[in-house]
Amino acid sequence: MNKSRVLFLCVGNSCRSQLAEAIVNARLGAEWEASSAGSRPAGQVHPMAIQVLSEIGINHQGRPKSINEFLGRSFDVVVTLCDDSADNCPVWLGKGRKLHYPFPDPAAVTGSEEEITQAFRQVRDAITAVVIPLLSDK
Repeated sequence: MNKSRVLFLCVGNSCRSQLAEAIVNARLGAEWEASSAGSRPAGQVHPMAIQVLSEIGINHQGRPKSINEFLGRSFDVVVTLCDDSADNCPVWLGKGRKLHYPFPDPAAVTGSEEEITQAFRQVRDAITAVVIPLLSDK
């Protein structure tokens, strides 16, 4: 059985899209192959994204990737996770569905370490609540 392919896009590919990629590969990996990319990839995956994934038993080894790495590949679903990536989503990403679910950027949150951690947890949980049912209904 061939897996369906989903690509998650965000600007930096360091938080939201990495969370989505890791969650889908961990929870729906038998049916879906998830990738993520950014229009302006950051230098590393945000350490707090790695931490909140580990809290739910996901050991993510991702790295920020440019959308250019996916030239010529097609996807069944492309999900943009921030407004900038929705506006700049390349048309070459296949004939599949293009969906937009903007989540707040947890890396933009300021405050105590606990407040920042909580922001990452909230985005992780919101992505899980939206993306798992979305892809489960393929």
